[in-house]
Amino acid sequence: MKNNKSIEILAPCGGMDSVIAAVRSGADAVYLGLTSFSARAGAENFDSNSLKTAVDYCHIRGVKVYLTLNTVVFDSELEAVKDTIISAAKAKVDALIVQNMGVAQLSKKLVPDLPLHASTQMSVHSPSGAKLLYETGFKRVVLSRELSREEIKEIAESCPDIELEVFVHGALCMSVSGQCYFSALIGSRSGNRGRCAQTCRLPFSVNGKTGYALSLKDNSIIEYIRDLESIGVCSAKIEGRLKRPEYVAASVKACVQSRDEGFIDEKTKENLASVFSRTGFTDGYYKSKRGYEMFGYRKKEDVVSATSKLFSDIRNEYKNEFKRVNLTAEFNAKTGKYPSLNIKYNHISFEVNSDVICAEAVTRPLTEELVKKQLLKTGGTPFEITQLIVNIDDNLSVPVSALNKLRRDALDKLTFLLADEYPDYEIKDYKIPTFVPHNKKTHKQRARFTSTDIGEGFKDLDLCFVPLNSPNEDLSRLKTLGFKSGIEIPRTLFSREKTIINGLKRVKSLGINDVLCNNLAAVYIAKELGMKIHGGFGLNFTNTLDLLWAEEYGFSSTELSFEIKLDQIERLGGTIPRGIVSYGYLPVMITRNCPNKSADISCKACKGQGKMKDRLGKTFIFYCDNNATEILNTVPLDVVDSVKNSKHLDFEVFRFSVENYVEKVETIPDFIGILQNINEKTHGLYLRGVK
Repeated sequence: MKNNKSIEILAPCGGMDSVIAAVRSGADAVYLGLTSFSARAGAENFDSNSLKTAVDYCHIRGVKVYLTLNTVVFDSELEAVKDTIISAAKAKVDALIVQNMGVAQLSKKLVPDLPLHASTQMSVHSPSGAKLLYETGFKRVVLSRELSREEIKEIAESCPDIELEVFVHGALCMSVSGQCYFSALIGSRSGNRGRCAQTCRLPFSVNGKTGYALSLKDNSIIEYIRDLESIGVCSAKIEGRLKRPEYVAASVKACVQSRDEGFIDEKTKENLASVFSRTGFTDGYYKSKRGYEMFGYRKKEDVVSATSKLFSDIRNEYKNEFKRVNLTAEFNAKTGKYPSLNIKYNHISFEVNSDVICAEAVTRPLTEELVKKQLLKTGGTPFEITQLIVNIDDNLSVPVSALNKLRRDALDKLTFLLADEYPDYEIKDYKIPTFVPHNKKTHKQRARFTSTDIGEGFKDLDLCFVPLNSPNEDLSRLKTLGFKSGIEIPRTLFSREKTIINGLKRVKSLGINDVLCNNLAAVYIAKELGMKIHGGFGLNFTNTLDLLWAEEYGFSSTELSFEIKLDQIERLGGTIPRGIVSYGYLPVMITRNCPNKSADISCKACKGQGKMKDRLGKTFIFYCDNNATEILNTVPLDVVDSVKNSKHLDFEVFRFSVENYVEKVETIPDFIGILQNINEKTHGLYLRGVK
C-alpha cells in the first residue's frame, strides 16, 4: 500500500537501551518482544511493566511500537498467550506481529481493534498469501526475505489494501523463515519457538569443498529504500533484536539518511559495516542475483572492526534527545495577571499558568528576547518549540525562575498527554474453551511421492499426492489403475503462481480435486479454484485454535507440524481430520539459494540435486526444482508403530523423497518390512518435543 507519508523506518529492540538508541537515531517505529512467545528468545526482551515504559517512551515521541508474538504455541500455553495479548493491549502497543493463525484468531476475540501484522515466519512470498491474510483481517504482512524487487512489486500491485513490510538490513537465514527445522531436529531448539541454535552458521562442505554452505552474508538494501517506497512498501525493517544498541543506532541512521537524503554518507556506511557484518553485505535477493557472491561468514576481521572506540563514537551520536516533536507556543504576560503559556501540537492544545503575578518592573523590564531565551530551552527533551509568539505589556517584570517553571510545567503536561492520548483498547471477556480431545473414526494411510512411478500395491492408500507437473497421461494411468490421487503444490511459490494456477486447472479437468498445501498462498489458490484443501506440515499447525481456523476456512484435513509431541496431539480438540508424517527424510530447511552455490557449482552441473556434509561427516541430500532447494535430514523418520496405536490421529503420511531401495517398493507390507530392518532412523520430535 502506498502511503502519503514517507516509508516507515522500523528498528529492532531487544531491550530498553536499544529502544532509546533507535528513537534518538530517528526510527519511526520499533518492534520488540516479551520474555515469552518471541522469535528472539535470546534477547533481553521485556516484561509487562517494562513494556509499558517502552511504549510510553515511544508514544511521547511519536514512535510506534509493535509487539512480537511470533512463535508457534501449544494448547497448554494458550492461557499465557491470552495474558500476553491483554498485556499488550493494556500497554497500548500499535500492533501484534504473529506467526500463528490460532493466535491471530485469539487476539481478534480478545481485542478486536488491535491491529495484526503477519510475521515473516508465515512464509508469505507471493500475492495469494497476502490476499489470504488481508481477507482474514491482517493489516500488514512482513514479506519473506528472499524476494526480488519485481516480486515485491507484484505483491503490492496484486493486493494493494494490505501494508507491506520488507527487511532492508540484517542477518539472512539460509532457510525461508518459518520453514527451518534444522536446529529443532538436531537439538530440539526450534527456530519456530525463538530458540534457533544457528546451525546454519556452522561449517558444511559441498562436493568435498570445505566451507559454510548454509551461511549467507547479511542482507542490506538500505540504498533502495526510496525505490521500495515507490513500488508500494510502507515499512523498511531492520533485523537484529539480539544485537547491540550501537548496531541499532548505526542501521537506523543509515536508513534515515537513505530515505531523507537519497544517499548514505561514507562515515555512516563505514560504521554500518564495522559494527556487524559477515564478510560484507549482499543485495542478491532484491537484485535477483542469487549465487556464490551471497555466501559469507563472520571472520576475524569482521569481529575486530567492532572496536570499543567505534561503539563509543556511535553512542555519542545518540546521547542527546532527537528533537522530533515540534511545538508552537504563545506566551502572554499582563501587569497584575498570572503569565500563561499556550502549547499546540497536532490536535493537542492547552494552557498552563504561572503562580507568580506580573508586577511593574523596578529596574529591568521583561523583554521578548529574555522570554524566548528561557522558554526555548527544551534541551534534554524530545520537544522543540519551533514557533513562539510573545505578548507582553510594557514595563513589567517576571522572575526568570517563573519562566523556567512555566516551561517545565508545560512540557511535563504535554508528556503526560502524549503518553495518554492513545485510546484504550476494548478488551473482551473471552474465555478459552476447554477443548474436547479429538478421537479418530478410522485410521488411514497416505503417501507423498516425487513422481508418478508408484507400485500398484499403493493404490489402496487413502490418498497419493504426486507432483503438480506430472504429465496428463501419467495422472490418467494412475486413475485407471484405481489410485486415489491428489496433487502437491510446491512448498515455495516464488514468481510461479500463474503456472501453479494453470497446472491446478489442468489436473482438475482430469478429475483430480485433492490438493496438498504447505503455504498460505497455496491454500488460497486451492480454495479459489474450488478444490479440496489438505494442509501440509509447512503450515506449522500446533494448537487447537489453528485447527479450528483451518476447519472454518474450509480445509478437508491437515497434517500437524512435526514439532509437536504425540502426547500434545492427544489433547488437541476440533473435528477436522488430522495426521502426521510417520515416515520420511524430513526436510530440515527449504532455501531459495542452493548450497551448491556456496562452492560456485552451476545449475547445469548439479542436475537438481546434491549432497552436503557437516563437521561429523554426516550427509544431507538436497533437491532443487529451479525455484527452491529442499534439504533433507540424514536419517529417515519412523514412528509408524506409534501412529498405529494412536487414538487421536485420523491418518499417517509416508513422505517418499529420496527414491532409494526402501522407497522403491511395490507394496505397503514390503515397505514396512524393510523399514523395520533399518538401523539408522529417528523418532524425530514426536517423542522428545522442542524447547
